[in-house]
Amino acid sequence: MSNAAVTAATSSRAADAGKSALARLGEAFVGRLVILIPYLWLVFFFLIPFVIVFKISLSQTAIAIPPYTPVLGFGDGLAGFFAQLKQLSIDNYTWLTQDALYVNAYVTSVIVAAISTVLTLVVGYPIAYGMARAPAMLRPTLLMLVILPFWTSFLIRVYAWIGILKPEGLLNQILLATGVISQPLIILNTYTAIFIGIVYSYLPFMVLPLYSALEKMDYSLIEAAKDLGCPPTSAFWKITFPLSLPGVIAGCLLVFIPAVGEFVIPDLLGGSQTLMIGKTLWNEFFANRDWPVSSAVAVILLLLLIVPIMLFQRAQARAQEEDK
Repeated sequence: MSNAAVTAATSSRAADAGKSALARLGEAFVGRLVILIPYLWLVFFFLIPFVIVFKISLSQTAIAIPPYTPVLGFGDGLAGFFAQLKQLSIDNYTWLTQDALYVNAYVTSVIVAAISTVLTLVVGYPIAYGMARAPAMLRPTLLMLVILPFWTSFLIRVYAWIGILKPEGLLNQILLATGVISQPLIILNTYTAIFIGIVYSYLPFMVLPLYSALEKMDYSLIEAAKDLGCPPTSAFWKITFPLSLPGVIAGCLLVFIPAVGEFVIPDLLGGSQTLMIGKTLWNEFFANRDWPVSSAVAVILLLLLIVPIMLFQRAQARAQEEDK
């Protein structure tokens, strides 16, 4: 081979190596960008707002716009910043621990959210199981029916339940007409109405993770258990339920986390007598105009939800590992 041919071949290999190196750099940049975008989203729409709320929670109420003393601002220079830093206090958090109203609101919210989550699981599991065992051609339609309520405004759907549950509403009219009851039931403006509203509103968040877990399950295991003489009930608790546990955990957390801070459903269906932290937060922020205390309420609520959020993330990671 001539020197010219060798030189050309060497140049071609060098060019290919350069292109492959550029391609690898491009792929690495795209991979980093894909990871960076969610982190930027969390920083701008979660971390920064949380820092602002936390900063307000350390301030004091004032007759001004906004109604709190300025804190941690650089308008007066570095010396002014350090002077404001010395004025920060945890009086708002101390006030929350001393007032039984807020403690009861937190406890009630957690209890209501936990009961609602259990009820949603009891209602949603059979639905998800039936969808997973349905013929493959019917599953897309069933999924659409589960998602269909999201096509209507959440507020309109909650208002519809007022018309159903009120003493002269549709439910009482049907029960009175069929002779099941002799006088109207008082359901609206009670915790029962709150449970109904939360279960109805958050049912798709329970059904979809459960369906995802049950649809991928190997049902030949159930047939093998039946062949070995295992009763259907025992087969469910020993095979089906353990295999669907990632979906159960994900669904429960997707319902429990927003239900703790729910405001619209307790306000419209529970009435003024119900005590939940979402309503308390709204009253402090808009009625009392006490932004520092309401910010402290929001910060503590977020800290209470960190544990279930971490559990949800762990369940998601475990589910992804099982998919692999």
